Amino acid sequence: MLFHQGRLLDHVHLRVTDLEASMAFYAAALEAVGLGISMEGPGFFSADELFVSADGEPTRGLHLAFQAPDKETVHRFHEAVLAAGGRDNGAPGERHYHPGYYAAYALDPDGNNVEAVYHGPSRRSATSVEIEPA
Repeated sequence: MLFHQGRLLDHVHLRVTDLEASMAFYAAALEAVGLGISMEGPGFFSADELFVSADGEPTRGLHLAFQAPDKETVHRFHEAVLAAGGRDNGAPGERHYHPGYYAAYALDPDGNNVEAVYHGPSRRSATSVEIEPA
């Protein structure tokens, strides 16, 4: 099986009811998977391809999954987001989606299902795609 990742989505925009609570949740989630909030401004923050703002009707019913490099990261994610106000939606463990699928789930402050997933041992052609505007 070969996965191609980093080609489909340019960005995801979440609208939230409480920016401070959401920032605490997503900062904890991102830190657990080795990332962080990269930009903040009045009424918004962003990290990589994730943009979060407190304008408009809140996003509901979304399932968002962060890639994890190992099972330990999945555990760190779950502990961190629960400590930051998330609600448990599935403890770390194997899932039936494919052999090696190891994930944990939590609901963010607006009830969106946020996951950290490790797909099992693999070789990556690159850790990320770097884009430099011309």
